[in-house]
Amino acid sequence: MSFVQVARRFQGPDRSGNGGYVAGLVGTALAAQLPDAQVPKVTLRVPPPMDRDLSLTAEAAGARLTDGDALVADGVPVDGGFLADATIDPVSAEEARAAEAAYRGLRNHPFPNCFVCGPSNAGGLQLRPGPIDEGRTACTWTPGADLATEGLVDELFLWAALDCPGGWTIDLDGRPSVLGQLTACIDARPQVGEECVALGRYLGEDGRKTFTASTLYDADGRVLARAKHTWILVDPALFN
Repeated sequence: MSFVQVARRFQGPDRSGNGGYVAGLVGTALAAQLPDAQVPKVTLRVPPPMDRDLSLTAEAAGARLTDGDALVADGVPVDGGFLADATIDPVSAEEARAAEAAYRGLRNHPFPNCFVCGPSNAGGLQLRPGPIDEGRTACTWTPGADLATEGLVDELFLWAALDCPGGWTIDLDGRPSVLGQLTACIDARPQVGEECVALGRYLGEDGRKTFTASTLYDADGRVLARAKHTWILVDPALFN
């Protein structure tokens, strides 16, 4: 068992941690226990609390993040084939930068302090995933040295970067949603200062759930990471 805290820098809504970051805490701990053929699937059970000690346990059978007796998130191994269709066709960095100009979160963001895509979080990743065609988003990301160990970006922040490009394929004005589940595979880690491209794709919806995918590419067009998400329709007022 280890103890972790979600600092306020890593928030999603104002009163809870960012879903991708928290899923990354659980997912990276579990991934270290798994064979190459398996990947972690992390489910968020409650809004992750910030600035308090949370217990994290991980073994090959699964991982748990708890706040006292309350289960915050848990992870289980799934076959890597689950992500076989998660890779989104790449676009150039120029196309991704052009898409950023149409990022809807600059005008009306349900969670403007989000660590990954919030325009008001000066310490965040500042991703601006804008539409490139029907059901797809793209943006660039140039990670800083504070996200890295020995020059390579920590896997935890790759989990986070995979989060919101999928979320912005949803009409978040008419269907405000928070991350409920994230399954991810980290294939490689980019260097500090390397311009990466993140893409999201809408997959479908079922009742209050929406399904998306995301892919992160390095400057040479190599796949860095892939993910699938389940989003849950919510009332933003309950989280802010």
